[in-house]
Amino acid sequence: MKDLEHKLSEERDTYQTNTIAPIWQLQENLKLWLNEMQCYLSEESCLKFKINPVEMLQQIKSVKKQQKPILEFLILESLALEREMEDYKTEHFLSQALAHSFEEKNGLFLEVPSALLSLECPYPDLKTFLISECRKLASGYWSKLQEIDQQLEVLCSNTEWNEEDQWIFQAVINQYPSDLQKKTKLCLDVLQRYLPHKSRHDLVVHKKAWDHYHFIRSRRRALILDWAQTRKAFLLKAVTTAAEASAAHEMEVVLANTRRKQLEICADLKAKVLQWKAQQEEAAKLDAAIAARRKEEKDEKERIQKEQEIIRRAQEKEKVKKYWAEKQLKWQKQEEKNLQHLEELRKLMSKQAVKDRERVKFRQALLEKRLLEKKELALQAAHKEEEKKKCLELLQQQVAVVAKLDPARVVADTVASKARMGIRTKEEFDIQKPLFQLHTYNEQQIISDPRLRVELALREAGLHKTLYAKEILPKIPPLKLPRRDMESTAFKM
Repeated sequence: MKDLEHKLSEERDTYQTNTIAPIWQLQENLKLWLNEMQCYLSEESCLKFKINPVEMLQQIKSVKKQQKPILEFLILESLALEREMEDYKTEHFLSQALAHSFEEKNGLFLEVPSALLSLECPYPDLKTFLISECRKLASGYWSKLQEIDQQLEVLCSNTEWNEEDQWIFQAVINQYPSDLQKKTKLCLDVLQRYLPHKSRHDLVVHKKAWDHYHFIRSRRRALILDWAQTRKAFLLKAVTTAAEASAAHEMEVVLANTRRKQLEICADLKAKVLQWKAQQEEAAKLDAAIAARRKEEKDEKERIQKEQEIIRRAQEKEKVKKYWAEKQLKWQKQEEKNLQHLEELRKLMSKQAVKDRERVKFRQALLEKRLLEKKELALQAAHKEEEKKKCLELLQQQVAVVAKLDPARVVADTVASKARMGIRTKEEFDIQKPLFQLHTYNEQQIISDPRLRVELALREAGLHKTLYAKEILPKIPPLKLPRRDMESTAFKM
């Protein structure tokens, strides 16, 4: 018992820390913000107001979001506990269900909960709507319960068995579990022994009616449990909605006061702006007068400058005319010099053309001579190739193999066939004799290679996989250098 009390106290502290403490903290913060906002509004310092209503709403939503899984868990846990309690008191509850239907109607269904009636809500229409929705929900469940009760009354009125027979029937039925195979057949056999005055058809009909009665009672129990859960969920949702409406109403009041102060400040600012605008118009007129006077002075200066510019340009034009006359005279002299130089160049070019034609003729004669020499060399090479082919043909004829015709050899046995048949084979055969003679290196020659000896020394020292070994081994020359014609050039391209 003490352990249970300790466990319950720990769960209560945890629930208070995780659920109640954040809500209390949020409530205190909201009161503090409202007091600060009223102070700011009373001191007419709304421009310096730093509290953002959007942030307050976001914080409220975050707290609601945090509390939502906790509330859902509590609802599910309460439903599980209610189911466990309902399993224990099902029979007692169902036995008094029909007798106390009027009390259920007044208490459980159609009566509005006191928590909903005493709910504080700034909007009367919202509270009225919540009460009407609760009554609609209750009336819908009550109509379904009435239909089930009418079905139960009809089943009870159609039963003609006395109390003793009914008690025996229930005792026999309750003896067998519901998941037993062939339960119906066994029950009917036992009932025929205990109730011999009832026919098997009457027992089967009463068994079906009893099963239907139990099915309707389970439906009624499920409907009542569903209504209790729905009622609790609706009350919780109504309380949450009322709290949200209260917070929104308070926020609207605060925002309305803030808006009023802002409108007053805007009116003051508008008057100041109009005054500043009149001052700016007067200053603009004075600036325009000063600008007109300065423009007249500037136009007079520009007129004097234009007259001086015209005189200066006339003088410059005279100077330009004199300069172009001197320049024209110089160009004429230069043109005469260029024409004289052109005549001299033409004479030199004509002489050079004669020399070039002679050089071209000489080069053509020299090229023809070289082509003739190349043709003669090609003819001599072809002649030598033909003579070489004739010599090779004569040599091939001299070394050609000439086999004599020997028909007996064609049909005679070969050495291999004679060996298979055991003809002319040696009596003693050396099994260890190698099949072929090997011409390769011996052990001494392999050990004498310095590359192998260095690799074995590095392996014994455990350095054969290091970068030093990879760098030094390719640089060690063999004992005998390979011939030049044996060197591979496949990887040097």
